[in-house]
Amino acid sequence: MTSHLQNQWQAWRERFRALKNIPPVLRLVWHSSPGLTLAGCSLRVFNALVPVAMLWVSKMIIDVVVAGLKSPDRIPEQIWLLLGAEFLLAAAGTISGRAIDYCDARLADEFSREVSLRIMDHAARLDLACFEDPVFYDKLERARVQATDRIAMLNGMGRLLQQAITLTSLSAAVISFSPPLFLLLVLCVVPAFLGESHFAFLGYSLAYSLTPVRRELDYLRVIGTSKESAKEMKVFGLAPYLRERFCILTGDLIRRNRELTTRRLKWGSALALVGSLGYYAAYAFVVYQTLKGRLSIGQLTFLAGALAGSSSHIQMIFSTFSSIADQSLFLTDLMHFFAVKPRIACRADALPAPRPIRDGFEFRKVSFHYPGSERLVLNNLDFRIEAGQRIALVGENGQGKTTFVKLLTRLYEPSAGAILLDGVDLREYDIADLQRQIGVIFQDFMRYDLPARENIGVGRIENLSDLRSIREAARKSGADEIVARLPHGFDQMLGRRFEGGVDLSGGEWQKFALARAYLRDAQVLILDEPTASLDAAAEYEVFRRFAELTQGRLAILISHRFSTVRMCDRIVVLEKGVIREEGTHQELLATGGSYARLFQLQAANYR
Repeated sequence: MTSHLQNQWQAWRERFRALKNIPPVLRLVWHSSPGLTLAGCSLRVFNALVPVAMLWVSKMIIDVVVAGLKSPDRIPEQIWLLLGAEFLLAAAGTISGRAIDYCDARLADEFSREVSLRIMDHAARLDLACFEDPVFYDKLERARVQATDRIAMLNGMGRLLQQAITLTSLSAAVISFSPPLFLLLVLCVVPAFLGESHFAFLGYSLAYSLTPVRRELDYLRVIGTSKESAKEMKVFGLAPYLRERFCILTGDLIRRNRELTTRRLKWGSALALVGSLGYYAAYAFVVYQTLKGRLSIGQLTFLAGALAGSSSHIQMIFSTFSSIADQSLFLTDLMHFFAVKPRIACRADALPAPRPIRDGFEFRKVSFHYPGSERLVLNNLDFRIEAGQRIALVGENGQGKTTFVKLLTRLYEPSAGAILLDGVDLREYDIADLQRQIGVIFQDFMRYDLPARENIGVGRIENLSDLRSIREAARKSGADEIVARLPHGFDQMLGRRFEGGVDLSGGEWQKFALARAYLRDAQVLILDEPTASLDAAAEYEVFRRFAELTQGRLAILISHRFSTVRMCDRIVVLEKGVIREEGTHQELLATGGSYARLFQLQAANYR
């Protein structure tokens, strides 16, 4: 019992702590559109006062009618003014209500855009390591959802303001008649409020725990319906297996949701009856007072309306506040996402990248292990790359080649040691300016569902409109031959995501990725397995052009195909995070080490 009470108290503490998320959200709302926010609030204040004004006019109409019954041959003149006033109030309430809906819809769009843009901006500033962490990815997924799913909370905060003003005006009439009646209304609603809050918190806890499951379901939907997986789905007969797995996961999800909603229905209904009991007890008391002649018919009408309005608004305020408090729990995920700070950041006095690079890069005792792992991917590495030198990194998979590139481009920081450029630690340079001097194509390059021109142009986004430079980059990579075959040339949409798009082969996509690297026209060019999807003839042509384009430029080539790396000035063999061998192609063959063994294994395939 004690443990249960402690859990309940902890749950309430979490709710109250989550309320601190509301002020930053309100600032987001205001920043989204100050004009719409101000208009919506003003309309709600006006709309909140309409009910009590209409009740008062109704009371006056009834009093005039009752008095007029004593002289049926004469219709009181003020009755027409009162009826007109009630009509105008009703019309104003209707129009202001629709205007509120208009402002809410507009503000919801603006808020969704504002939050989405901030999420994109913040994600762009975070370290690459964040995106390789499953826990962070769950947090990011929940933050993305907040951009759209918290629209109801915005409307709830607006309703809460309106309900509070309406309740204040209605309750003033009830309190002036009998303060204990108002207290009774409040006390009878509290159990329903506590019950709703309890089940809303359980709903949040359930949704939080199900985030990984929902991500897996999304993944199953993608691989079960995408063209990329269609071939293996058919050949391996995977559809029944994936369907069964999807059914099991969704079955468990539905069961857990059903159990919670069933409990909420039973307890919520019982506690709601308590609130209704309080209202009808107060209503019965007012009727009794009227029968005793202590209240007029008009007063009865006014108080009955005030009681009904007060009771419903008390319930609505508790319900709305409970909903906002529990919705703010979900906003915890959004705030936690925004609270994640990049570890790799520019210093206030960061230096611009050197132009030109004079000495090159130096790795001094560099070690690196990925977050959450103690295995050293690079181990105490000492290494120099001179300016204008072309280096090839070779070795089997998992030996640290791509990690080497990530460190060089400051996507990661060394776990130990330092990397220097022209004798200065990379951490002293402005990150963005440093990365502008590096053109890189990774092994897992992007395939942008964009027009061909933009597919290349993103390599140097500031020159996106410079078609001449884009054409030249396409020529250097061989992508110009592909563009020449496209129906709309450089304006052709690539990929199948959008209507009219044309899909490409893996090798063709790779040429566009190469074009992006060439467009960058950077001092450092890094190619990580740049020909993995190309046939032998295309590979030869790429490396012939690569040799021409990197003359006098610092270049790093990573490749499993040893036949293509002999053009480099120096070949470095990485093994278990350390340099096992280095030298020219002929020197390494002569030593008879790892490079010679691997080269002979590959060469045997062509004999």
